[in-house]
Amino acid sequence: MIQRITHIAILVRDQDEALAFYTQKLGFEKNHDAVLPNGFRWLVVSPPDQKETGVVLMKADTPEALARVGKQTGGDISLMVMSSSDVRATYQAFLKQNVKILGEPMENSWGLAFQFQDLYGNKFDVFQPKG
Repeated sequence: MIQRITHIAILVRDQDEALAFYTQKLGFEKNHDAVLPNGFRWLVVSPPDQKETGVVLMKADTPEALARVGKQTGGDISLMVMSSSDVRATYQAFLKQNVKILGEPMENSWGLAFQFQDLYGNKFDVFQPKG
């Protein structure tokens, strides 16, 4: 029986530039960075307080994978939703880091949220639950 999600893969063109974006602009930490004997690089980042679920920065190495970089979902659908204890502060921090924000924080029935893009155009939501 499945117990938990441990990793989520995001296709990237360049692992080092993606690592810089996720660590320097979003505040993630590098958890694993290993090159296997076949040359495959296993590069994983996560928020500082959440090591149990990692984001694998997976190098797109085929034409099909390269075509999916930045387009792993469609339209306004977010690839991932992240939580914050203070969405407004996170929003301001991302603005200072020149992260592409797709709208100001909005109140919803379930909490406060805003959407942003990574360096390739993948969309993500940051939310703060009510209460």
